[in-house]
Amino acid sequence: MVPSELAGWIIWGAAGHARVIREALGDRAPALLATFDNAEGVPAPFADVPLHHGTPGFAAWRRTASGPIGFVVAIGGAHGLTRCRLHDWLVTEGLTPVTVIHRTAFVAATAKVGAGSHVLAQAAVCVDVELGPQCIINTGASVDHECRLGAGVHVAPGAHLAGLVDVGDHVFIGLGANILPRIRIGAGAIIGAGAVVTHDVSAGATMVGIPARPIEKPSS
Repeated sequence: MVPSELAGWIIWGAAGHARVIREALGDRAPALLATFDNAEGVPAPFADVPLHHGTPGFAAWRRTASGPIGFVVAIGGAHGLTRCRLHDWLVTEGLTPVTVIHRTAFVAATAKVGAGSHVLAQAAVCVDVELGPQCIINTGASVDHECRLGAGVHVAPGAHLAGLVDVGDHVFIGLGANILPRIRIGAGAIIGAGAVVTHDVSAGATMVGIPARPIEKPSS
């Protein structure tokens, strides 16, 4: 969903997710003006789009940019807090968040998708789901009826949430994980790849296995 009034847009994050985002928007988006990344050694993801580094690079580019400009934060994994902070900062810089919904994704008419979120190829966001800002529902993932996801949640490829799951802010749900109905997952938790979550998850916990159990923290 690209606002029609945009003169162009940028991507913050120059790794593989940037390529996914550009393909997802395709010819529905105006010109991609620039990409940005905080890591100096990251190569430019696109031969036809300049890459700038960090806030100094952004400041120099911003002085030359005009018109209404959108942005996408293309940073996946367990970096939801980073995505949300970049979102807030770019809004203060006068840019508009772009919500990305792939042409092959399913989003129910009653679902609510937060600003700057990504629903990618073959993903499903079902009836009465609510996604907070800067969520990623990645390739082939599904979020079933009446789930509530907070800000900056990432549901990795092939992961599935059954109905009425409640997910706190900045949670990462790994590749192919499955969450049973009515589970609550606390903020900042990490669900490992392939895990099957059968009970509520505490904030900040890392869960692995079938059934999923917390990784024991080493004693001090």
